[in-house]
Amino acid sequence: MLRYRGICGLLLLGATLACAEAPLLPVEVVAQYPHDAAAFTQGLVIDKGELFEGTGLNGQSTLRRVDLETGAVLQQQKLGERYFGEGITILGDKIYQLTWQTHVGFVYSRDDFQQLSSFYLPGEGWGLTHDGKELIVSDGTAMLRFLDPVTLKETHRVAVNEDGVPLTKLNELEYINGEVWANVWYTDYIVRIDPVTGKVLSKLDLSSLHPQSASDDVLNGIAWDADAKRLFVTGKLWPHLYEIRVRE
Repeated sequence: MLRYRGICGLLLLGATLACAEAPLLPVEVVAQYPHDAAAFTQGLVIDKGELFEGTGLNGQSTLRRVDLETGAVLQQQKLGERYFGEGITILGDKIYQLTWQTHVGFVYSRDDFQQLSSFYLPGEGWGLTHDGKELIVSDGTAMLRFLDPVTLKETHRVAVNEDGVPLTKLNELEYINGEVWANVWYTDYIVRIDPVTGKVLSKLDLSSLHPQSASDDVLNGIAWDADAKRLFVTGKLWPHLYEIRVRE
């Protein structure tokens, strides 16, 4: 499958209608850490200084607590064989995890990974984050869906666009300083989104981090350490996790 560098454009009656792309911001690598190269990374979170990861693939999906410095898995909960794990987020003392096409999400205790409940999710589950009040879900379309964290019902949704053109394949999500950051599947881009308007504000090109060697070996995973103001990224099946800094 082709790996696209651009994310802006609309095919209309055989012609491509170009749009004004959002500003591209440079990044620099601050540090590099080991990462399980067998981990099909679907969700990445840092909470209270601890690194959590959700992985995918049927029969291999997990929820993990990971040592940042060594990449060692410190704690793990396996999902059932039928579930393809997707995005994760932590709100309070609960971990939320999506699955891809089975319309099921799980809620765990943050401390011991005990499953507390499950919930129905219409549509596909891709990325997951929260704004402190509501969960935010991506589903492969241009929509971000907002869920009440107690009832787990949708409260509203926002269509993401770059200069008015819908942006689909939004994958792993992270909420950073009032913005939703999203990997765009099968690209090297992270986009920064206004969660009120859905407008893409800017994007980061991370193509220099990891040369793709397989069709699924793609950028996916954003974790923001709000306490230490540190930003981490990785990808599916990547042997490294990177701390990066955005140069505004």
